[in-house]
Amino acid sequence: MHMNFSEEAEDSYFFSQPHQPFFILAFISALAGMLLFMLSYKGILNLSVSPVGFHVYVFTYLMFTPAFFGFLFTTFPRFTATPPIDKSVYMRIFSFYYIGATLILLGSIVTPVFSGIGMSIVFIGHFMGTQVLRKIYKTTVMEDKHDIFWILTAMSIGVFAHFLFIIAAFFYAPLMGLSIEISVYLFLFLLTFSVAQRMVPFFSHCTVERNPYLMRSIFILLILHILLEGFYTNSSFIVDLLIGVLIAKELHRWKLPFPNPNPLLWILHIALFWVPVAFILSGLVNLVTLLSGISFLALDIHMLVLGFVLTILIGFGTRVTIGHSENMLQADKWTTLLFYWTQVVVVSRILVSLAAALGYHFIILFDISATAWLLLFIVWAVRFFDVLIRGKKLTS
Repeated sequence: MHMNFSEEAEDSYFFSQPHQPFFILAFISALAGMLLFMLSYKGILNLSVSPVGFHVYVFTYLMFTPAFFGFLFTTFPRFTATPPIDKSVYMRIFSFYYIGATLILLGSIVTPVFSGIGMSIVFIGHFMGTQVLRKIYKTTVMEDKHDIFWILTAMSIGVFAHFLFIIAAFFYAPLMGLSIEISVYLFLFLLTFSVAQRMVPFFSHCTVERNPYLMRSIFILLILHILLEGFYTNSSFIVDLLIGVLIAKELHRWKLPFPNPNPLLWILHIALFWVPVAFILSGLVNLVTLLSGISFLALDIHMLVLGFVLTILIGFGTRVTIGHSENMLQADKWTTLLFYWTQVVVVSRILVSLAAALGYHFIILFDISATAWLLLFIVWAVRFFDVLIRGKKLTS
């Protein structure tokens, strides 16, 4: 199956670098997905698919994954000292994502048949994109493949989790929990941390020697977390505490220069600091749930995914967008405000969980949290879409 955009699209600035169309798609999916989920959660709109399943799928596979591909298709060849990825290659994969995402979003309102077809198309794009990265991994002559090994491992596990999700959504529902656990910890987190542990110390001019056992230790503990959760929900609290302490000690060893006057750096540092906080609090929250049965509305997952993955996505995404458009690599007041706002999104979602756990009426906090999310992506879009689409030069 071969899909191409028109010749006019082929020649446009918008498709000249892989991160541009993938970032745009990721941000539009983030906006559309949250708006539809918010309306369904409040009973204003009846989705044709499970609202929670829709929420998980859109943000995992229509927002984070295209954003990852946009970033990796740009940086992976640089990591590996290989030629840039050919436009026809990344445009073919983008075509699958674009068509699949449109069908999924439309299908959520019209019919699950569209959603099923859309998921299949997006899955093909996910698989093909990962194969592109695997080919680069196999052809590079670099001796040190440590970081790209873990990036590729996480992306490959993401394809497996994606497959499990589709099976769970349409054929065997009990697999859904396992799919979500794998996608959160061994895909979203592992991939993002693999990139961050390489890039953030480098950007921060930290000359700390790499810990050769860090990624392997985290990987083993994450597998243990998933096995324990599969055996008995919330029983992974000891493992979560261990991961939190392990990463806290590692970050302390890096001695990141924080607070840092450069917003493009401190946003990345804040994202990393959320990792031990998220795992340690997750451990404590899961212990409370285990002992008392109190529900925290997926607080553990949201702290990690919003505090770390989303925060670093906005940080890296903004950096790549500015740096690859011949703009000055600096954060103006609008960009700095956006970085602060990411933390408003994180904290507001934590408050939703805490209110639910304490038995308060949390819908107004849910509305605030969802609105904060929408504002983050709307303002980012207003500020940077023109940069991605036309190469606009930014002014303060």
